Amino acid sequence: MKALYLFTALCVNLSVFGQHTFSIVAVDPITGEIGSAGATCISSQDGAQDISAIVLGVGAIHTQSFWDPTNQSNATARMIAGDSPQEIIDWLLTNDVNNDPSARQYNIVDLNSGNPRSAAYTGPSCFAEFIHIEGPNYAIAGNILISEDVVNDMETAFVNTAGTLADKLMAALQGAKRPGADSRCLSNGISSASAFLRVADPLDTDSSYGNLSLDLNVWITTTIFEPIDALQDLYDATLGVTDNTSEAPQILLYPNPAEETVTIQSNSMVLTGYEVIDINGKVITHRTTEATSNKILLDVVNYAKGVYFVSVYENGNKLTTEKLVVQ
Repeated sequence: MKALYLFTALCVNLSVFGQHTFSIVAVDPITGEIGSAGATCISSQDGAQDISAIVLGVGAIHTQSFWDPTNQSNATARMIAGDSPQEIIDWLLTNDVNNDPSARQYNIVDLNSGNPRSAAYTGPSCFAEFIHIEGPNYAIAGNILISEDVVNDMETAFVNTAGTLADKLMAALQGAKRPGADSRCLSNGISSASAFLRVADPLDTDSSYGNLSLDLNVWITTTIFEPIDALQDLYDATLGVTDNTSEAPQILLYPNPAEETVTIQSNSMVLTGYEVIDINGKVITHRTTEATSNKILLDVVNYAKGVYFVSVYENGNKLTTEKLVVQ
């Protein structure tokens, strides 16, 4: 799993234009899951994910391009009131907070009792290149793109990927990934500077950021990296995917779930450190040791309840990343 860093100059230079991004909203009418994913060349914690609004059991809304929280709140209220995606967009165009929707971009989807509906809108004053696509259970939109292929390739990846809704959304972001997908990031050789993946299942009770069943967010801090790949690392960790570039040893974390102390143990390797990251990408603990042992202890007494990802190291080399639940 990659650490999340802040590249300050990038943040300062790119935040002045407002919220521009490429993103997808989608639902699974079989499982009742609602998903939201996207990326932007704004390097801050809320850079990309601010556009995402999920109404539990109903649908998802993205309000992007010159993002305004009032427009997003109004759109959410209309969804709660029972409006369809197209009705929400029609209302937003008539009731824009600045009386000028020409630079806005919206993509919206709902479950509609197992018969999903989607709608999207792109104003003519959005930064080129811009495009949106509506599908039977998804809507994709992007602006200030290096080309329309960014969004077209997102759709291809989403439609052609088997698996869960989360799998398909992650694949859509990988489909978008290329230097300059958000064209402002081209000079740095990356697609974006922040990215997120959120999926609500029918049992979720809180749709605020960080509280869904799957709620991942990454952003650049001090060292440039590819956010979509960093998001992929976090997502793979939630599935228990390990780094198999070499013969990986068996690493055990127990007890898991945990309340006090967790034992990290290898069947064959000397463990020299670990790093713990929360679901928002924040490094909670980083420890190294010179002890020669196949077992080290992690104290989680002061951790908030929730899901964490533990990367285990031998002499600076990452052995694996494992999911840990603190309760």
